[in-house]
Amino acid sequence: MTNVEVLEARPDPRGGYRVDVSRGERVGRVSSEWFSRPADERYLSLSELMAAVKGRAERSRTRTVESAAVRVEAERSDTERLALVLPGSDQPIAPTHWSFGQLAALVGAPAAYLRQLPAPLAGINLQYGLTSHRAEQVKTLETNDGRAELRAVTGPDYGRIYDHELVAAVQRIAGNGTGDTRWKVPGVLDWSTGVYNPLVDITQDTTTLYASDRDVFLFLVDDLNPIEAGRLPDGSPDLYFRGFYCWNSEVGAKTLGIASFYLRAVCQNRNLWGVEDFEEITIRHSKYAASRFAHEAAPALTRFANSSPQPFINGIRQARERIVARTDEDRTEFLRKRGFGKAETTKIIETVLAEEGRKPVSVFDFVQGITAVARDKPHQDARLDLEARAKKLLDRAA
Repeated sequence: MTNVEVLEARPDPRGGYRVDVSRGERVGRVSSEWFSRPADERYLSLSELMAAVKGRAERSRTRTVESAAVRVEAERSDTERLALVLPGSDQPIAPTHWSFGQLAALVGAPAAYLRQLPAPLAGINLQYGLTSHRAEQVKTLETNDGRAELRAVTGPDYGRIYDHELVAAVQRIAGNGTGDTRWKVPGVLDWSTGVYNPLVDITQDTTTLYASDRDVFLFLVDDLNPIEAGRLPDGSPDLYFRGFYCWNSEVGAKTLGIASFYLRAVCQNRNLWGVEDFEEITIRHSKYAASRFAHEAAPALTRFANSSPQPFINGIRQARERIVARTDEDRTEFLRKRGFGKAETTKIIETVLAEEGRKPVSVFDFVQGITAVARDKPHQDARLDLEARAKKLLDRAA
């Protein structure tokens, strides 16, 4: 694995690294996962996570069946129970809440309405839909853990990527995710001191390795090898760490995706602070999804993990050194020519002045001002639009 160059970065005397999280973007995706995951969806290592998702896959099977041959069973004596009998099997299989919704969507029935009906009546509607289903075939994912369960039902061309395949790709670069390689569960920012401590115990409260019956989500950082990309106004190093998160759903609840970036810190509730150079790829579970994962996503993750940060460092340095405005007229003209309105232009310049103690002069100054303004936007669309425009400026300066 390529050694990451650490440029003059030194630990803070109190332990950890002093960082400036007022710069760059704030990304809340990991925090959303952290808030929503119950205890039984949190794992303390990649090996523990792998055992759970791999075992689940080994107890499952997938097959394609004629939709008209699927029989819906519902007894009048039990208005809550509905099951399916698939071709070639006499054993009823119970749909999960998720697969019931998928099945209803496939046959064009409103799942929320069907769930309100007594099981026999809902069964009649489903049976009619399956019999007249225009696609004629469905692909199932079934698990038998003592009770037959239908985990997913999709169209016949659904390209399933199993959750354990993504975890295995991460394990190839991150080992156990606990510090046995450079990639690990992140540390925590101390807001009172501005010091990021990469060495914290991995617990149910701090872990960023998650899996449910519908999906898997992992977030890891290389936070023991800080990268310096320039200096802060007080002369101290502007430190970054590399990070990535990835996700998948083998039952079709979401796409497969990988996001890579540089960040300055992770706080206790797992918000990412000071994010720069954010890149994301997604793969829909279409017919050739498995091939795209093998040839695009997994290699991209490995390339990022093993790559040198020098191009990123050079890009930041060039943006800092490229002076584009020396007067107030220059600043206004620079932003207005790039599509920023009068109010936005004033706000960006005032923000840089408030945070840096001087008005913007370089491309990097303007980028930091734009992302700072974006952080205060209440609506996600407006925030993402500003962040995208800031990234375009940074890319053009490199």
